[in-house]
Amino acid sequence: MIKDKLVNKVVIAGGGTAGWMAAATISKTIGKRLEITLIESDSIPTVGVGEATVPSLLTIHQLLNIHEADFLKAVNGTYKLGIMFENWTRLDHKYFHSFGKSGMSCWAAGFHHFWSRAKEQKMAKDYAEYSLETLAAEKNKFAHMQDPNLNYAYHLDSAKYGQFLRGIAEKHGVSRIEGKIDNVNLDKQSGHIESIRLESGQVVDGDLFIDCTGFRSLLLGEALGVGLNDWSDTLPANAAYAVQTESHRPAVPYTRSIALDAGWRWQIPLQNRVGNGVVFSTNFKSEESALQDLLNGIDGKPITEPRLIRFTTGQRKEFWHKNCVSVGLSSGFIEPLESTSIHLIQQAIIWLISLFPTQGIDDNLIKRFNQQMTVETETIRDFIVLHYHLQQRHDHEFWRYLRDMKVSDRLQQIMDLFHNNGTIVEEQDDLFAENSWVQVMMGQGLIPKQYHPIVDMMSDRDLHMFMRQQENVIQQKLSKLPMHAQFIQHFLK
Repeated sequence: MIKDKLVNKVVIAGGGTAGWMAAATISKTIGKRLEITLIESDSIPTVGVGEATVPSLLTIHQLLNIHEADFLKAVNGTYKLGIMFENWTRLDHKYFHSFGKSGMSCWAAGFHHFWSRAKEQKMAKDYAEYSLETLAAEKNKFAHMQDPNLNYAYHLDSAKYGQFLRGIAEKHGVSRIEGKIDNVNLDKQSGHIESIRLESGQVVDGDLFIDCTGFRSLLLGEALGVGLNDWSDTLPANAAYAVQTESHRPAVPYTRSIALDAGWRWQIPLQNRVGNGVVFSTNFKSEESALQDLLNGIDGKPITEPRLIRFTTGQRKEFWHKNCVSVGLSSGFIEPLESTSIHLIQQAIIWLISLFPTQGIDDNLIKRFNQQMTVETETIRDFIVLHYHLQQRHDHEFWRYLRDMKVSDRLQQIMDLFHNNGTIVEEQDDLFAENSWVQVMMGQGLIPKQYHPIVDMMSDRDLHMFMRQQENVIQQKLSKLPMHAQFIQHFLK
């Protein structure tokens, strides 16, 4: 710990979603005694293509007292019940990864165990038929409900979202300085960041620095020299094109992920337009071919020029080093297959607030932060790798490589436990709950060999009644839901 050096001045380098979410949340929760400054250049665009989220975003919105209707209006937002995966298991096949639960579970076994026995005895429909979120998405329906509530996230305009968060931050006293960073000045004795000099000559000093400079990682990566753990061996995609198109049909309440010959493309509907993109590996596909894949797949008039984004999948060897904390792309990148980028921004901010170094930079706080963020990032990485590894595609070298590659011991154990016993052991720090793993593994073709013995405590008659009850409850709820676009129109009046 640097003795007698209280943390009073917080400097956030970079804006966008990461910078302004950090500014808004820190100022709202613990900012009363802090001087918070955000440095942002109007001439440097944010990556700004991550337009889909996961349900955890609702948590930080509650923390910030954000009114949902105001938020949706500001970001042209729509609702998201999950992701439709097309051609991932094999060509002409699709499945849905919903945010909700499927059926009823018991203390010893998830619903998929009961479904497995019922399926064997021809008492069950497809697993997707027992998820309200899946059926609502397929029928383009949505509403706020109770008992049970639909589990949802959002599609949003990330540039507008950053500006929305900026309004909250400035309301709580955050100061913004416009300018490009010219140099990061380090203390010669401690190696800590002392100040940031801008191209204008202005010097901004601070006690704690938050790096939100995106892929460049100007503070943590360049100035402090924290390297990157490269995950390209299991997540080889290293580039993406993004383009926005006009809307010409009502927005659906889900993201589409369509696997191609050597990558995949996304489709994200907002109120006023559609976000489109293609993710690919330049080791397996040329940039020209990937761009053509994207343009061939869009079904609306482009309103922006396609933008190329290059990246390396991986994470910094430390998220917090000395007096610098990385948030967002500066800490690393996991491709957007499950829309986890904003979640990791949020988690870093929440952990920083929980472990805030009020009395000075404490190595124990740094160690705990790094441990937590490493675990959370690696569990998400494994879930993304699962989609690529567990498939039956034979049509391209890209898919053959991914199917045959070695995965982490943790992921291999998850797949083996599920395949042999139908078992899912939920990790405390796993963003994706049991049913997410079940939906993706079964959707990708991994079916358990057996179910839990507690299921056999039910008679055939009781099991049949139980399954019918699950179907009836969902169908009753589904029948009461309005169309997604109709709900948004009414909700935003």
